[in-house]
Amino acid sequence: MELFAHAKAVRLKSHHDKFLYADEDEVHVTQDRNGASLNARWAVEPVPHAPGALRLRSRYGRYLTASNEPFLLGMTGRKVTQTAPAARPDSSVEWEPVRDGFQARLKTRYGNFLRANGGLPPWRNSVTHDVPHRTATQDWVLWDVEIVQVLTPGPERGDSAPPDLMPASPPPPEIARPPPPHHRHTRSDVDQHTRPPPLEHDAPPPPGPRPPELEPSDSFSAPLHKVEGRAIHYHIADDKGDVDDDMEEQSFTFNGSNLQELTHKLQELTGLDDIIICTRSPINRKLVPLRLQLPPNNATMHIVLVRESSKGATEWIKCVVLNPQDTAVL
Repeated sequence: MELFAHAKAVRLKSHHDKFLYADEDEVHVTQDRNGASLNARWAVEPVPHAPGALRLRSRYGRYLTASNEPFLLGMTGRKVTQTAPAARPDSSVEWEPVRDGFQARLKTRYGNFLRANGGLPPWRNSVTHDVPHRTATQDWVLWDVEIVQVLTPGPERGDSAPPDLMPASPPPPEIARPPPPHHRHTRSDVDQHTRPPPLEHDAPPPPGPRPPELEPSDSFSAPLHKVEGRAIHYHIADDKGDVDDDMEEQSFTFNGSNLQELTHKLQELTGLDDIIICTRSPINRKLVPLRLQLPPNNATMHIVLVRESSKGATEWIKCVVLNPQDTAVL
């Protein structure tokens, strides 16, 4: 795939603006916002006799591996780990990049995709391989490819050391040359000085053309920092529709402009599909569904998420319909 064709080392950034991260325990793989860390860099190695497939090697020399171990019992997602190189690596360390616009999906040899999970713990910041079934999580298998080290002509990169761990080659030793013998100058000597000196056998050859450098392009990566949006603070109501105000609010920055986009973003963060976005009425502090446009000027919002399937949702929604003056202030 062309996004990896010139790459010796890459960073992979998920839909949640976090990077694929090799944990310090040299086993786990997570997501982290620190893209400057060497743990977020992965060496790219082509797979011999498998065109289009590649292996990704962490700074610890271990391969990104699609294991068969379930991430959680009863769930379809399986763990992604780091494993030490084997004498004969199997297909669990092979990934096939599939281009999707300016992004890529990384597919295992068995049809699963590398997936960056969101939502509440233990899903938050986890990485699994799975086939996404819900529309809200289709973007979780998309990755921005950021090239941090360009492939240059040389030995096969499959045999090279991980990026930033390769030892620098020492400079060639200088060859000591004996001084010229002293003798009387003759006419032939003068003619020799007027002619250009012959080429020395041990002189370095003239520098050849430099290999082309890869120009930065938006095709390879998205900006590391998005435009500042509005702050969203939210609680999740319990099954009765009640909110524990003593619990700390969850927060994130929202760059969208309408209620539909906000609903989609909250579904991704929480993993809940049947949510109703509510605010508190300034009159009686009751929960009121948010139906109109978002507040202007990127004003900070404090909201409560209520599941449509909860026991208390139907009752208070009927109350809001019977008392429309509560929604008039929104």
